[in-house]
Amino acid sequence: MEEQLLGLHHITAIATSAQRNHRFYTNVLGLRFVKKTVNFDDPNTYHFYFGNENGAPGTILTFFPWEGIAPGRRGTGMATEIGYSVPEGSLDFWLKRFDKYNVIYNKPSERFGERYLPFLDPDGLKLELIVPKTADLRQPWETGEVKADMATKGFHNVTLTLQNIKDTADILTEVFGYQLVEQHVNRYRFATSAVANAAIVDLVEVRGEANGLVAGGTIHHVAFRVKDETVQESFREKLADRGLQVTGQIDRNYFYSIYFREPGGVLFEIATDNPGFTVDEPLTELGTHLKLPEQYEARRSRIEQQLPVLG
Repeated sequence: MEEQLLGLHHITAIATSAQRNHRFYTNVLGLRFVKKTVNFDDPNTYHFYFGNENGAPGTILTFFPWEGIAPGRRGTGMATEIGYSVPEGSLDFWLKRFDKYNVIYNKPSERFGERYLPFLDPDGLKLELIVPKTADLRQPWETGEVKADMATKGFHNVTLTLQNIKDTADILTEVFGYQLVEQHVNRYRFATSAVANAAIVDLVEVRGEANGLVAGGTIHHVAFRVKDETVQESFREKLADRGLQVTGQIDRNYFYSIYFREPGGVLFEIATDNPGFTVDEPLTELGTHLKLPEQYEARRSRIEQQLPVLG
């Protein structure tokens, strides 16, 4: 098989309240709660996964909800916006829904020939609902209030804000196989032809702007997708050959990961498709049980007592 990077795998952000975060993404946005586990490095903090029915790569938004963490700040050297694909004709539905739930948003606009609706989650994380130029054929998760003809399909793009895009663009094009496809003023759109969806990374260049602060309401890291560990290792070697400091492979139970900080300062991950989220829960029960990494199972009772109650 050709060694390809297959677009976005998941995006991980930081929240300040587990209960509020869970309520917003499941009730308001209508995402499926795919997995309830804990931070591998801090088992007294949840790690939430939201996505489509089976948590397919390219649909997975994850959160570390650190209770009471100070708010972060968008700026350079970080990922700053998450774009979700939605069906044609759905933005009016979302405008009314955001009004109903007091979601902060700006009026719809157009960029690169696509209509989009920017909004903030309860912690100030910036997201956009985007009607893509080409219809997104992915099957969405449907709830009682958010039906399939209005629901999010998964990621459309992610935006990185940088002092200078050149070195980051080189990683995207020379290592990841992306191409520059469009530019408007200081926004440069890169895309991969390896997949039809979750294939876009926008780089916004703002020289002289202050660095961002990764904390509450900001994106922690961006994960790109590969088929398996063999392809992942080939990318690890390519990155190391360029002088980047890349971790060894880490088992995250639902995928295998390597991490590195790209030249613009953003933490990147490369994650595998395998083994997926049904490795420890059947498809019909995803997100209904607290799943702990093996090393924390003996402490389950204590961990469960310390984690916030969801409701």
